[in-house]
Amino acid sequence: MSNTVKIYILAIVSFLVGTSEYIISGILDNISESLGITIAAAGQLITIFSLVYAIFTPVLMALTSGMNKRKLMLFSLSVFILGNILAFVLPGYQLFIVSRIIMALGAGMVVVTALTIAEKIAPKGKQGTAIATVVMGFTASLIIGVPLGRMTSDFFGWKAVFGGIALLGLLAMVIISLTIPKIQGDKPVPLIQQLALFKKPKVVLGLAITFFWLGGYSIAYTYLSPYLLNISGVSSKLLSGVLLVFGVASLVGSKFGGFSTDRWGVNFTLISGMTLHVIMLILLSLVTHSYVGVLLILILWSFAAWSSGPTQQYHLATMEPESSGILLGLNQSMMQLAMAAGAAIGGIFVERVSLSSVTWAGALGVAIAIIVTILASRATSSNEIRYT
Repeated sequence: MSNTVKIYILAIVSFLVGTSEYIISGILDNISESLGITIAAAGQLITIFSLVYAIFTPVLMALTSGMNKRKLMLFSLSVFILGNILAFVLPGYQLFIVSRIIMALGAGMVVVTALTIAEKIAPKGKQGTAIATVVMGFTASLIIGVPLGRMTSDFFGWKAVFGGIALLGLLAMVIISLTIPKIQGDKPVPLIQQLALFKKPKVVLGLAITFFWLGGYSIAYTYLSPYLLNISGVSSKLLSGVLLVFGVASLVGSKFGGFSTDRWGVNFTLISGMTLHVIMLILLSLVTHSYVGVLLILILWSFAAWSSGPTQQYHLATMEPESSGILLGLNQSMMQLAMAAGAAIGGIFVERVSLSSVTWAGALGVAIAIIVTILASRATSSNEIRYT
């Protein structure tokens, strides 16, 4: 089996992990009704997952850095699968929270280990492409995983989604054990050395862009399914198709973001994409009971939101070239913290204001990201002038 095929296997594993995280937003109403909890309480399942992922992944990876990478992948997958099995069999909201915590502990290690293996087995000069392929698998969970999960939930119940992920995870373990070679562990980078980067203002501003951009997105996206059903007037029969179109638009936006970054630069791509992002969130709150209108807004929202993804990754990777790996790792944690904060803040707005308010709150978060981007750009320009 060629290394290219092995990298695609890792991308599929990454897809399973992404689906387990994002699927909650696609079946939020089903979980709420089944467990007898509020929409806001169901939304906190994303907050819990993202917080555990963000906080514990760097720690667990530091503790296991010397372990053989194939062995670490199998161990991480077993933890992830256990969490999905528990989600499938255990009753009640509290026990579901426990399963989400276990799921997140395994998920973070699976993704980071998959990226590491992909980089090590890729042909020389193709490491970046290999990493992008694995990341694309994670992104594809939005495009395929969430709508497929919604369909599965409608036909077999929402718990079947996690049962299915567990079965596919077991199959992935068998394939990985047979195809992925043994890869020696790496020398760990001390956590203190990683955190030292926060002393640099440009790094803080760069990571803040991620936090407010994705946090604003998450405020609205977490509650997208109930929003579309109850505010926008989308039929439950059409919801899976709408989510699929939304996901495809995110892929197109991501591709365009990379092209735009190469053609017009980081600042133009980030600011124009996030400006369109804000406009679409506001329009979504104004346009209701028009299937075509709502669908068009969702397409442009998803396109705009995810055009910032590859641009921001590139921005951070080139900010401190000698620490690019560390910065990208910190950015992964920041993305999860943003998802957690967005889901939590969205839940507060849903309970204390209204479900329809999440688009306005999300737009505010992205607007702050635009301001931070402008400040970061000016700070970088001032430094360049100072040292020339």
